[in-house]
Amino acid sequence: MIKDRRSLRKDTRAFTGLEAAIVLTAFIVVAAVFSYMVLGAGFFSTEKAKAVVHSGVEQATSSAELVGEVVGRDTDSNSLLDYINFTVQLTAGQNPMDLDEASIAFTNATTHNDSTVWTYTMFECLESPCDNMLEPSEKAEIQVSLPVELGTYNKFLLEFKPQSGGVLCMHKTTPGAIKTVTRLY
Repeated sequence: MIKDRRSLRKDTRAFTGLEAAIVLTAFIVVAAVFSYMVLGAGFFSTEKAKAVVHSGVEQATSSAELVGEVVGRDTDSNSLLDYINFTVQLTAGQNPMDLDEASIAFTNATTHNDSTVWTYTMFECLESPCDNMLEPSEKAEIQVSLPVELGTYNKFLLEFKPQSGGVLCMHKTTPGAIKTVTRLY
């Protein structure tokens, strides 16, 4: 019987197999944890990229569009424009726009004004009385007080800047004759 005990002590084949199984299991667990972390980081970066693209598209697309003509008004009959009137509405699929948060910039050859004074009148409102939110199917007529009076053949730029979304730019030129109401080209 003593011989049998010695043969058991010298046989280490079982320990080698057990050690290999433990090492293999450890590699599998580490690989699974690593792959989970890589996939999680990939999903996170994909969601961030999606949000950035969505935000970029929202900022790049114009949220307001011009409806009808841009006209100039000469209120004191001196053949110089004092006000510009135009009408805006939301473009298709846009969210409501707070007109109180928008601004209008005026630029011509001699003047640039980022905070031009302007007022708006809502019409075709969904609720009564109208509020300051421009919503789908509503329109707002905007009257801009010009920082300088414009005579004939003056080129200028009006920029309607909503709080979010693209800027609505209007490059216009006054015609050769100024009337009480003058259509601008």
